Amino acid sequence: MRRIDVGEGENIRESDEPAGCSAPLVLRGLKGLQDAAGRELGVSVWHDVTQAGVDAFAEVTGDRNPIHIDTSTGATSPFGTTIAHGLYTLSLGPQFNYMLYEVEDLGVALNYGYDRIRFPAPLPIPSRVRMRLRLESVQETPGGAQATFTQTFEREHGDRPVCVATFLLRFVADVVG
Repeated sequence: MRRIDVGEGENIRESDEPAGCSAPLVLRGLKGLQDAAGRELGVSVWHDVTQAGVDAFAEVTGDRNPIHIDTSTGATSPFGTTIAHGLYTLSLGPQFNYMLYEVEDLGVALNYGYDRIRFPAPLPIPSRVRMRLRLESVQETPGGAQATFTQTFEREHGDRPVCVATFLLRFVADVVG
C-alpha cells in the first residue's frame, strides 16, 4: 500500500500501487511533514548500475581507483568484478527522493547534509540498486523546519545494504540572496 497526499486536516490515504510505480507521496505543509514522521515513505524503482555509469562518475569526480574502472583489476579482486564508488551510490539519493515524495507549501528545500554515512557492502558492477526511504523526525526551525531521513540503498539479491545514510533536509520559507 502506498501512502499519498498527507496534509492539513487530512488523513494518510492508501492506494494499491506499489511504491516507486505511482506518483510521489505529497506532504502538504509542516503538518503533512510531521504526520509522516516515523514512517517509511516508500521504496524507489530499481536502478541499473553499469560500468559506463561508474566510468562517467569517475571522470567527473576524478576518482579513478582501478577497483571502480579497470575490469582486469576488478576481476582479480576479492569481489571478482569492479565495484561502484560509495559516493556514486550515495549520489543516487536525490533522484530516488524525487520519485518517492514531495513537500508542498513549506518553502524551499535545501540539502543540509548528512549526519552519518556507511557502506556496509560493496556494489558490484553490473547490479541493480534501489533506495528505501524513512522519515525519522521533523523539527521546527526559525523560518521553517528540518527533516531527518534514513536512506537505505539495497542491491538486488544482496543480503546487506550497500549504503545507509542519515540525510538532513531544511525547509526555509524565505531565502535571502
